[in-house]
Amino acid sequence: MTARRRPLAAQWTTLVPLLAAVLLVFTWGRDLPAAVVAVVTLVLAAAVLAAVHHAEVVAHRVGEPFGSLVLAVAVTIIEVALIVTLMIDGGDKSATLARDTVFAAVMITCNGIVGLSLLVASLRHRTAVFNPEGTGAALATVATLATLSLVLPTFTTTKPGPEFSTVQLTFAALSSLALYGLFVATQTVRHRDYFLPITRHGEVITAEEHAEAPTARTALISLGLLGLALVGVVGLAKGVSPTIESGVEAAGLHQAVVGVIIALLVLLPETIAALRSARRDRVQTSLNLALGSAMASIGLTIPAVALASLWLSGPLVLGLSATHMVLLALTVVVASLTVVPGRATPLQGGVHLVLFAAYLELAINP
Repeated sequence: MTARRRPLAAQWTTLVPLLAAVLLVFTWGRDLPAAVVAVVTLVLAAAVLAAVHHAEVVAHRVGEPFGSLVLAVAVTIIEVALIVTLMIDGGDKSATLARDTVFAAVMITCNGIVGLSLLVASLRHRTAVFNPEGTGAALATVATLATLSLVLPTFTTTKPGPEFSTVQLTFAALSSLALYGLFVATQTVRHRDYFLPITRHGEVITAEEHAEAPTARTALISLGLLGLALVGVVGLAKGVSPTIESGVEAAGLHQAVVGVIIALLVLLPETIAALRSARRDRVQTSLNLALGSAMASIGLTIPAVALASLWLSGPLVLGLSATHMVLLALTVVVASLTVVPGRATPLQGGVHLVLFAAYLELAINP
């Protein structure tokens, strides 16, 4: 029975990315009726599950922390492409799009994914254990990137409004790239063991023993299908966004809710992958996914929008509001206290989830 299930899983996870790509070609840039939106939504959900499957295949082949890095960077590159595309099409009304999307990604990953992972792992295994050295380094990088890119523009005076001047934006973009590159080198080369899962006795788990690693050919095919599935996820999410916008407007909700919904859809593959790792008591892998995604979102988005601003005529607002700065500061403090012991109980997971719920509530009722 198990042998039959594997070919069936391989078939649908291969067909769904192809179907998502074909559907994307036929629906791109068109006004979709309600029936088509329903079909697109179903394919979108299936593409998310397919992306998770192929990400796990690649991760199993290359091992940690490279596997987490593959999914985080793949999702973020496509997310950046979506942001730039929407900014080009949106004019002045998209001035805050990059800021809102990046901040949503930070809150979803650092509170939503981290909180769920800690809660699932601690409820299933009594406590969630992870490596504080690697997790602390990732958190420090995320906090620095977020402050330089999203907080400082609110207080700079060279240009009026929560915007950077050209020189300041260039510095923020280059700093983001430098910090992200340095972190990737630390994670994958010099201190790779800091980002590997550990046992409850603190021993590093260098290899998974429960299953044989896939072949190089299988991993390459999954890598290609992963990219195709992620393109489908982001592209189809953009296709249904007008319907989401209409629904949000009809419900009388704040427009920022649209960005939150799209960010949740885009980050769904990483959320599912992180929860699966947490269930297997590989919390470090979950934290690598969460913090790595937050870092990649800032480290790649800010340079991309800085480059795009050369030909965009509208303003580029990056500075956070006072409310969001409070949430960001509280997130950094709470996450630091969570990371220091190297283990967490359901309480820590619950605290992060309450912070995430507060962010969602304030997005709906600012």
